[in-house]
Amino acid sequence: MTIPTTTTTQPPFLRTPEEYKALFDSVDTFLLDCDGVIYHGPVVVPGVKAVLQMMRDAGKKVIFVTNNATKSRAMYKKTFDKLDIPVHESEIFGSAYASAVYMRDVLNFPADKRVYVLGEKGLEDELDAKGIQRTGGTDPEDRVFLPSMDFSVYQPDPSIGAVLCGFDSGINYKKLCKAYSYLRDDPNVHFLLTNQDKTFPTHGTTFVGSGSLSAPLVFALQGKREPTVIGKPNKPMMDAIIAEHHFDPARALMVGDNLATDIAFSQTCGMRSLLVMGGVTHKEEVYGENPSPVVPTFVIESLGDLAVLQKN
Repeated sequence: MTIPTTTTTQPPFLRTPEEYKALFDSVDTFLLDCDGVIYHGPVVVPGVKAVLQMMRDAGKKVIFVTNNATKSRAMYKKTFDKLDIPVHESEIFGSAYASAVYMRDVLNFPADKRVYVLGEKGLEDELDAKGIQRTGGTDPEDRVFLPSMDFSVYQPDPSIGAVLCGFDSGINYKKLCKAYSYLRDDPNVHFLLTNQDKTFPTHGTTFVGSGSLSAPLVFALQGKREPTVIGKPNKPMMDAIIAEHHFDPARALMVGDNLATDIAFSQTCGMRSLLVMGGVTHKEEVYGENPSPVVPTFVIESLGDLAVLQKN
């Protein structure tokens, strides 16, 4: 099988060991989405553990790339440990960590400035690890609703140099107004989103995602400020990954179950992609009468299917 370098309107659906081997041998670095590719909630995808071991035995670089901004790398490591999947913390790249790396290594965020956070402890932990001062987030003072419409709390804070929005289960009007006031009053304050996922899948359904939670700020600032989005499918995520992991994108493969994030990410960054089914994407979106304009390089039923190579 010849491995193409560009996608077609009808991407090949890999089904045979010969096709699996040709693809496997052409890749030095595997970038793997987590939920939907490695596991579905608490259940590991059949065959995936064997495939991951096969990648390591062959000397392949493995990087787990996820848009989930609620967890730090340490938190994700615990998730993998519970699933009995050997993973080194340095191999995990969530949008929380990517945001911290982007702020430190790309923006060179000043040491005397603070970032106002709409997010969870995992995001805060990654900012702390990179020495970035912060406020907001899980601070109890910002996680309570205003007892009255007291707008005197929205005073300019000269220490704020950025507003970073991720998934925040404690989102409220007070937080939004604070974030908006910092962005409204100072054009030098960076406006950053960990990701723009409209929803997140869980337990067979979907709920509101990070992108939807940041939408009030994006709408309120429309025409005045545009956010820099870190996570997939945007290039800052890759900039952050490359800042720590050096590899040739031409010899890399993005494996994911989502056309809008994983596969679009690969196209943005000039990489090939492998779409796995059984996640959020249906075959009709790829091979139907009105397919998505986002086209993967290859399609496979499951990443675990590559385990057949151990028997050949």
